[in-house]
Amino acid sequence: MIKTTEMMLEELKEYSNPAARLSRMAKQGECFPIVRGLYETDRTVPGYLLAGSIYGPSYISFEYALAHYGLIPETVYTITCATFEKKKKKRYETMFGTFIYRDVPSEAFPLELKVVQEKEYFYRIAEPEKALCDKLYTMHPAANGRELFALLAEDLRIEETDLCKLDADKVSVLAEHYHSGNVKKMASLLRRMKR
Repeated sequence: MIKTTEMMLEELKEYSNPAARLSRMAKQGECFPIVRGLYETDRTVPGYLLAGSIYGPSYISFEYALAHYGLIPETVYTITCATFEKKKKKRYETMFGTFIYRDVPSEAFPLELKVVQEKEYFYRIAEPEKALCDKLYTMHPAANGRELFALLAEDLRIEETDLCKLDADKVSVLAEHYHSGNVKKMASLLRRMKR
């Protein structure tokens, strides 16, 4: 379970020095520091369940979400997340994994997300279409549809059959909020593939 330093100190208030007791607990493996001010009580918890608590508001997206949905063939170990109006990319190295946070347009941020519950943890993850739009938003602009298709097939290694399963209408709506040539071209490409 994720707990803040304040929560831990409140639980330890019967000790004469709660902060020293907390420090000892961390050294003895009774709780595990994630980042400053945040602890986890279970060493075996998967990192993606902690991503939203480490830095936010955020949701899981980009390569990690694309791999989660089986759109890209590689296993992705770094947990990649979207934020907005943070202005710069953030990276956290923790005992639970590596986390990277980067901005997407603020008007696109709340769209096409789902909240997933696993035991007492909740996390937000982009729908497949949104994860792909987020990724395309951060990539070098493709000159045309053919170049974009090559980028999807060769750089990201997404199968054409998997692209065809994406919802072209969702991508068209999302494209209005990214102001990105890549995302607009993606919407057009999907519409052509569905014909």
